[in-house]
Amino acid sequence: RELVVGMPRIHVLDLSGCYNLSDAVLDTGFNRDLPDLRSINLSLCKKVTDNSLGRIATHCKNLENLDLGGCTKITNTGLLLISLGLKSLRSLNLRSCWQITDTGISHLAGLDGKARDAQPPLVLETLVLQDCQKLSDDALGFLARGLPTLRRINLSFCASITDTGMISLARLAAVEELNLRFCDNISDIGVGYLAEGSLGLHALDLSFCDRVTDGALAHIASGLFNLKSLAMASCMVQDEGMAKLAKTLLDLDTLNVGQCSRITDRTLICLADNLRKLRSIDLYGCSNVSAAGINYLRERLNLSNINTGLWLQTEA
Repeated sequence: RELVVGMPRIHVLDLSGCYNLSDAVLDTGFNRDLPDLRSINLSLCKKVTDNSLGRIATHCKNLENLDLGGCTKITNTGLLLISLGLKSLRSLNLRSCWQITDTGISHLAGLDGKARDAQPPLVLETLVLQDCQKLSDDALGFLARGLPTLRRINLSFCASITDTGMISLARLAAVEELNLRFCDNISDIGVGYLAEGSLGLHALDLSFCDRVTDGALAHIASGLFNLKSLAMASCMVQDEGMAKLAKTLLDLDTLNVGQCSRITDRTLICLADNLRKLRSIDLYGCSNVSAAGINYLRERLNLSNINTGLWLQTEA
């Protein structure tokens, strides 16, 4: 309370990791309008509930960034309050908000029909839904219908997301960064859907999606020409797929193929001969590449970083 009262024109409030911070404490601080406040970080404030979000939505109308990562008591009602009150919000982090379901995402997207008359939609650009285990493909449909301004989406560890959901994501034309790390039900089929519609993607993370194979690389090579960063750690890819990728992703800057044990020096030679803009590559756990292949890569590319081991990260 003293902080907010003493600094009424505060722009950024970081309370992350304040585990004992409760709604009662926040109520005393957010009991007046704070028009200059642009960013609030409440990550890991595990006692915070929807009640605090109601206060924030009422008194922080110009808020642009809200981090609720690890706030496990936040529910769908909290997302309704956010959608109704924080119309300037650009970035929202809901990592590990385990009570959030598809209904909450429909609230966030303004599709529930409650109190929506003359209400403009949110203009969110960044949405982190990492480890929101209750979300399904329906949530992605709500995002596509109600939040067309999204540019960055993190769905890592959302185990119930499937290939079908990628059809919805492909309709979000503004998306530039997509994280699907550890989304176990994403396969080559889903990547194919993305390659048909998500043509503006600059960064894609498919790491530990063990159903992703050379078929996905063929889709990426035929449609996602603007990729600058691609992560496929522990995916089931081989030299043939990497060869297709190297011939078309000419703007690729960062590549992670760590633990892709099927690739060999053939891949490194192909990358070195084609991807002239490549600056960083992760080869950790690639047991079938040799020192000769790595040296070939180093000699032909202006690499700033090569990772060849679990902890060893050497400058090129």
